[in-house]
Amino acid sequence: MKAPRTGGARHEKIINEPDVFVDEIIEGLLIAHPAWIKSATADKRALVRKDAPKEGRVGIVTGGGSGHLPGFLGYVGEGLCSGVAVGNVSSPSAEQILEATKAVNGGAGVLYVYGNYGGDVLNFDLAADLAEPEGIQIRTVVLTDDVASAPKERAADRRGVAGMLFAFKCAGAAAERGDSLEDVARVCGKANANCRTMGVGLSPTILPAAGKPTFTLPEGEMEIGIGIHGEPGTHRGKLESADAIAERITRQILDDLDAEKGSRVALLVNGLGATPLEELYLLYRRSAQLVADRGLKVARSYVGEYVTSLEMAGASITVMLLDDELQALLEAPAKSPFFRDGTAS
Repeated sequence: MKAPRTGGARHEKIINEPDVFVDEIIEGLLIAHPAWIKSATADKRALVRKDAPKEGRVGIVTGGGSGHLPGFLGYVGEGLCSGVAVGNVSSPSAEQILEATKAVNGGAGVLYVYGNYGGDVLNFDLAADLAEPEGIQIRTVVLTDDVASAPKERAADRRGVAGMLFAFKCAGAAAERGDSLEDVARVCGKANANCRTMGVGLSPTILPAAGKPTFTLPEGEMEIGIGIHGEPGTHRGKLESADAIAERITRQILDDLDAEKGSRVALLVNGLGATPLEELYLLYRRSAQLVADRGLKVARSYVGEYVTSLEMAGASITVMLLDDELQALLEAPAKSPFFRDGTAS
């Protein structure tokens, strides 16, 4: 039996003026969580941990366009990122990234971690150039976990999506315990290289400033491999059952990951903004069965909204191959108002 469609496109939003949507969200967060983050700039687009900078500790700066909470901004905190530069729909500016960099610099260097999108790559690279005369050493890890966005032989061209959670968590834990900049960058890159993600979309995002859907999807259809900004996927067709969707996605992820039998993994089922938690658990149920069928052990489980796309209906599945080092980093303490830890299986 076909699963019911969830989260059809709509235009009604609880907002004020679209042009100040992001600024008012940030203002609300600063008012609601005064012990969590602080602004490093007058425009409040460079935000950092309340205790930043941490002297002698590596700083970690991320950033990107808005509309993905908890993505980016929500993963600033203890054992996570140190700061974030917040854009509108587009990338934050190089100047905003630089201000976040200076505000988290504790003398041990700063790691940039962000998704593989053209504007982000350009502006983070510019910020790194601007940081050099300030005497701040920069290392960069570009996130590339979306298997649908490029074939395996061009893995470096892939988009960064929900696997960012694991990259932030591992890098943040390494920085928190006092690892060097080189080591924090190494474990972050290792986490990214060990992650594979793929998504399904059932309805589009509606950007407040535009007031219209970012893409069109006929009623009763789904798109496999869709990106978090509505980038085209790899298959569009009739909406299938939860099990069939999980099978399409998980099998492709596991084929790409090609992990040896007996390996441990972390399994994340992520909601894109308008899909009920109950439906995410249906996807998790079948995905976990498929992981077990491959002879793999789920060591850490994550189900919920971790990287969204406003009210897009749909979900993504991420599998991360673990070893002792990465598992220990995932299990280390972390805290932000948005971070929800996984559970041991």
